[in-house]
Amino acid sequence: MSDSATGRPAGDGDGTRSVRAGLPEAVKNEPTLPGPVFAAHFHLPGEVGGPYTYGRDENPTWTLLERAIGELEAPGRDGVQTLAFASGMAAISSVLFSQLRAGDAVVLPSDGYQALPLVRPQLEAYGIEVRTAPTGQDAQLDVLDGAKLLWLETPSNPGLDVCDVRRLAEAAHARGALVAVDNTLATPLGQRPLELGADFAVASGTKQLTGHGDVLLGYVVGRDAEAMAAVRRWRKIVGAIPGPMEAWLAHRSIATLQLRVDRQCTTALTLAEALRARPEVTGLRYPGLPDDPSYKIASQQMRRYGCVVSFTLPTRARAERFLDALRLVDDATSFGGVRSTAERRGRWGGDAVPEGFIRFSVGAEDPEDLVADVFRALDESA
Repeated sequence: MSDSATGRPAGDGDGTRSVRAGLPEAVKNEPTLPGPVFAAHFHLPGEVGGPYTYGRDENPTWTLLERAIGELEAPGRDGVQTLAFASGMAAISSVLFSQLRAGDAVVLPSDGYQALPLVRPQLEAYGIEVRTAPTGQDAQLDVLDGAKLLWLETPSNPGLDVCDVRRLAEAAHARGALVAVDNTLATPLGQRPLELGADFAVASGTKQLTGHGDVLLGYVVGRDAEAMAAVRRWRKIVGAIPGPMEAWLAHRSIATLQLRVDRQCTTALTLAEALRARPEVTGLRYPGLPDDPSYKIASQQMRRYGCVVSFTLPTRARAERFLDALRLVDDATSFGGVRSTAERRGRWGGDAVPEGFIRFSVGAEDPEDLVADVFRALDESA
């Protein structure tokens, strides 16, 4: 059966998939989404067998969450595996350290998540060559020869540059390299890296995937069984596993993912368009703006443009006054939550951004209220 309006199979919409993702088969008198399983060990008489033996290896609550994420990142694809982690950095580290060996080279973004450079000294201590390139203009092509792994972050955080995943994946594979894409900012409803040719989709579920600012979580989705076996082994060795309560909260939150993402992305575009009228705002970036440098490529590979808008105010002091004046927006790090947040990224010292650079994460507030609050704060901060 198909939807006559769209021609696609019934139940294939993003909202339907988000609501139903990872649910077990219906059993009379059982909950539709079972509660978290708190277990360090399981009954295991005789020979070792079955899916659940020890709490560091597997957990039924992880299983349902991983199934849900896999259905969003790679719907209809056989052989795709998903692994949940305690945080986004745990997921990132698992791919880097499970796939790379002494003598290998890896290409990392020079403008990506600020915690990523913290990994560089450890990679180099293991004898791994680290190369970097900015996200925009597919600059990774210039340093790709001989690399074992290409790491992409698109859109980049916080600059919102975008690279052509299809083009770079084809180039990397032609040179024998694997490709991982950090899909945190886009979410699976914004883009699907595996469909664009990547070997891994990696993300922090702390952000918009769960969307309420109350869960630390990460995940890796991969299509190669051998590569994912290495990731799984790394998770077991390091023990970077999510708690069952966090996993259950994440799965529960995914049900509203499409509702939240659509509202946040629509409002983000409204805010970005409105900020064009403000003379004190420079360096405005949002991939969904038709005149944004990332728009052309983003429109080819993304289905939604994300909830983050970035811009620069004239000085550090002006930016701080602006943040203090906001009433509907929390001055906090992270992004993707239902409550809008904003921060002056330069306060962390890890991003190459101007002192007045603002990363603004659009929440689920009424667009008119949010824009009015931002404009009032801009006026007061002047």
